[in-house]
Amino acid sequence: MKLVFATHNENKVKEVRAIVPSYISLLSLTDIGCHEEIPETGKTLEENAILKANYVTQKFNYPCFADDTGLVVAALNGEPGVLSARYAGENRDANENMNKLLDKLTHVEDRQAKFETVIALNLSNEQFIFTGQVMGEIVEEKSGEKGFGYDPIFKPNDYAKTFAELPLKVKNKISHRGKAMRKLIAHLKSLGQIKE
Repeated sequence: MKLVFATHNENKVKEVRAIVPSYISLLSLTDIGCHEEIPETGKTLEENAILKANYVTQKFNYPCFADDTGLVVAALNGEPGVLSARYAGENRDANENMNKLLDKLTHVEDRQAKFETVIALNLSNEQFIFTGQVMGEIVEEKSGEKGFGYDPIFKPNDYAKTFAELPLKVKNKISHRGKAMRKLIAHLKSLGQIKE
């Protein structure tokens, strides 16, 4: 089965490839010749995931899924949320995003946060939505070389290390995206699209 993951983010593709069964051929936007940036004008993660999935379905006619992910910090009224990738500006610089967030949390004791992923799957003229969350906290300084995005400053609950310090296998087991992807895969199995 060929399935398009509507992203240009190679880090996301790497994570998801490690989760999907080997008999699913996962294609990125680059793989199908889609080089443009798909506008993310939605006000919610779900709206953005749907916008991206629908764009690929309409233009390329592939079964596909898209995700949108946000980091939600309780003490900042849910920021950066849907603006997570562009928190410090349109250039989507991960370090600038983290620095802005850490600056805003200076002298803030409540550092609770959650990562949330919403996936929209377009398959056989139907759309399905899957979500995943992981609770944790924002550490005071960046730590770790693995992962991407806000991973160096997010420490999941019950772990002593940030996402950027954890092996990919461990991160995928507990992460927001990992949880949403496993729901997607279980759904494909229930439809008989892929074998057990």
